[in-house]
Amino acid sequence: MFEEIEEIEEKEFDEQKQKIIDKVDRRLYRHEHENRFLWKRSEDYSVVDDVFDMPTLMVIKKLINANHTKKGIIIKNPIGTGKESKVYLAEDYKHNFLAIKIYLQVNTEFKKRMQYIDGDPRFSHIKKGSRNLITIWAKKEFKNLKTAYNNGINVPAPHEVRRNILVMDFIGDDEGNPAPDLLHSKSVTSKDYDEIIQQMSRLYQKAELVHADLSEYNIFKCSDGRIMFFDFGSSVNIKHPNSKQFLIRDIININGFFEKRGIKVLNNDLAIHAIIGGK
Repeated sequence: MFEEIEEIEEKEFDEQKQKIIDKVDRRLYRHEHENRFLWKRSEDYSVVDDVFDMPTLMVIKKLINANHTKKGIIIKNPIGTGKESKVYLAEDYKHNFLAIKIYLQVNTEFKKRMQYIDGDPRFSHIKKGSRNLITIWAKKEFKNLKTAYNNGINVPAPHEVRRNILVMDFIGDDEGNPAPDLLHSKSVTSKDYDEIIQQMSRLYQKAELVHADLSEYNIFKCSDGRIMFFDFGSSVNIKHPNSKQFLIRDIININGFFEKRGIKVLNNDLAIHAIIGGK
């Protein structure tokens, strides 16, 4: 009996997996006929919707096929789009939600991001080139998330990174709806501000990181009231020559958001002191 149930579950998983692969195949086929010039000598690196080039598809296929080792995932629907990436809702084999962040392969934004890598002692030896830079950026965010998470900062737990694909915890409800960012939260309070300053302080003093791109757009306000930072691709080590400059910019962004809502904030100097402490 249990063997029959297991066979049914595996069959259902395989069917869902095949649907994803078939859908991607259809998109590739359509794209090939509409844009034949993309598929000449460099067909392996042609890109569909800025995301699904052939190497990316191969990574997705491996993630799906990992079901054989009880680590497979099912990619469901898109839940977020930014200048640099698209985020998809996914499920693991235990039906837990995950977030899959895929960095866009056709993107000039990454060329502007060298300022967040140059000078960071953790990335002193890298090869130049936009495609390689995208892979490095994905690994950088994974490393930053892992460092922050291990030091008690409220961030999505990272699971793995492969090429331009980052797998991490999904932050949202049981129906697969993502938590709102601070900008779209129903309520913003002085308690939220205090918590953000505390998280920034812990990030700086414990994880030795500056977010470097912090604003109301990349802070979740969870249903239980927790504040959670995300989008750590730009984050730099505090030894980066521009770390203080990035920190001040983060403070200005956060203070500006809360001031517009009539919430009292620390002036920039006091905020810096509260965050960096004796460092």
